[in-house]
Amino acid sequence: MSNKEWFRQAKFGMMVHWGLYSLPAGEWRGQRMPFIGEWAQSYFRIPNQEYGRLAGIFNPILFDAEEWVRLALDAGMHYLVVTSKHHDGFAMFRSAVDPYNIYDASPFRRDVIGELAEACQKHGLKLGLYYSQDLDWHEPNGGGYKHGHTNVGVMSWTNDWDYPDNASKNYTECFERKIVPQVEEILRNYGDLCLIWFDTPLTISPEQSTELYHLVKKHQPNCLINSRIGNGLGDYRSWGDNQIPEEFMKDGLFETPATLNDTWGYKSFDQNWKSAEKVIQLKEHLNARSINYLLNVGPDYLGRIPAPSQEILRQVGTTLSK
Repeated sequence: MSNKEWFRQAKFGMMVHWGLYSLPAGEWRGQRMPFIGEWAQSYFRIPNQEYGRLAGIFNPILFDAEEWVRLALDAGMHYLVVTSKHHDGFAMFRSAVDPYNIYDASPFRRDVIGELAEACQKHGLKLGLYYSQDLDWHEPNGGGYKHGHTNVGVMSWTNDWDYPDNASKNYTECFERKIVPQVEEILRNYGDLCLIWFDTPLTISPEQSTELYHLVKKHQPNCLINSRIGNGLGDYRSWGDNQIPEEFMKDGLFETPATLNDTWGYKSFDQNWKSAEKVIQLKEHLNARSINYLLNVGPDYLGRIPAPSQEILRQVGTTLSK
């Protein structure tokens, strides 16, 4: 079966947003943020020197890759998509390109993506990796600097608290020095990937999107690429976050990334969970329109997928298996 045919039949997958942002969990210096937790550094405008200290205490000793994989399978999911690097620039894999990663910069000293790749292979779950190819707040030349504070009207796409001179930024420097070689690392080091999930293509040029596309296909010809690689490229369309289209899709491959509560990255106080019944209703609505349902969980700073998430997903799986 081709990867495109597999994707068309998969219908249901698990997304995981996990990184340093699970430590503040939506709070900083006595304030709670109203928006998505993985954007804490931008919302609170936390300097890299301060935010980077979170790496020194990030020790998720309860992380168990097999537990995550078994949960996805119990829920009736057919693939897993995990954040290998989000907008804060911190890699959840051991990177020779940049020491700002979970192996080299944290006391945990384990390669999360490597352990998940092994667990997926062992249990027969397909693995995809999310990689933020445009935004990178750890980098002076990370992208997004042409778009101001337009994410929900208050958050900056680029790091303009540490690096305020947007006019002098050059994304190409970041792209060539960090982005391309890290994407190559995840393509080479973690076995067969079913897809690469890029995001927020605000600054990336058509030539750069094309370069990344060809890089993926060079190393993994069967690996699918989502439309957020930018500039009209990609093997399938990612709908907007939590977007539930009404129309029926006729040609191509489609997926809606969605949340189980109101955040992607862990927020300790977000308890607005969708019921198992609601999840099944949304899945059936999307699948009937030939759209995969990629449902996100946000593990906490110890590596635990929150108990309500687990309970809901297992209820979903029990119902679907009847």
